[in-house]
Amino acid sequence: MTTTEHTTPSPSAVDSGASASASFRAGSASGFGSAGSSTARVDTLARAVLAAVHGVIREHKVTYPEFQAAKKWLMDLGDGGEWPLFLDVFVEHAVEEVAAETQAGTTGTILGPYYLPDQVRLPAVAALPARPDEPGSSWLFQGQVRDLDGNPLAGAELDVWQNSADGFYSGFAPHLPEGNLRGVVVTDEQGRFAISTILPAPYQVPTDGPTGELIEAAGWHPWRPAHLHLLVRADGHRTITTQLYFTGAQYIDDDVARATKPELILDPQQLADGSFRSEYDFVLEPV
Repeated sequence: MTTTEHTTPSPSAVDSGASASASFRAGSASGFGSAGSSTARVDTLARAVLAAVHGVIREHKVTYPEFQAAKKWLMDLGDGGEWPLFLDVFVEHAVEEVAAETQAGTTGTILGPYYLPDQVRLPAVAALPARPDEPGSSWLFQGQVRDLDGNPLAGAELDVWQNSADGFYSGFAPHLPEGNLRGVVVTDEQGRFAISTILPAPYQVPTDGPTGELIEAAGWHPWRPAHLHLLVRADGHRTITTQLYFTGAQYIDDDVARATKPELILDPQQLADGSFRSEYDFVLEPV
């Protein structure tokens, strides 16, 4: 499958940053005191981060003007609500790789900044909520959720979200209705599901704020390849956070968030009516 170049302007950093910060604060994130880290652990990590920063300053002979510019940029990043965006795009993949070292089952990847909880619950065979004239190529995504022994997991939940054909996520772009292309699909007695939606599109991370300022100054590109987000969960099993990508899609080998993995790349088949179909099974490990 191939995709065409998208030139849609980046989603507003102001809208996206504020929404990402509000969503993060409303979630389960906790401070150091309740994150399960001892005083010694916090001391070790804080000293290591500071030592790494000091090492960069000394190795690259950072000047006072560069230091002041970095200080201003960090302040702007916080004022613009873009810390979740910046950390999820540029840092989360490393944290996820460490977590994956001790995990079994389906391969995971980053959550990203655009998850919103408490979406509409849908049956095993369902269409994601969409506008009546939702643009994009029709896509049927189906499969099964099983445990490590191959047993189907009835009542498993696939919490799904994706962007629209113009590269925007509902809840982070004012022109999209609430809950657009988001939903929680519940598997049937055989752990199966069939989700009707559209193929996602590649998109730029917001570039009109501090994150975009850094990307431009460093000469990087701001693009993520097309992908479908999922949280797959079932009672008594570890929740999988993952994304599914597409063969031949733009930026699949050059993802700004460095979150793609070969095991997560689909090869959608085009049908006679022009729509697409994919199958993918998820395997959950017990907790």
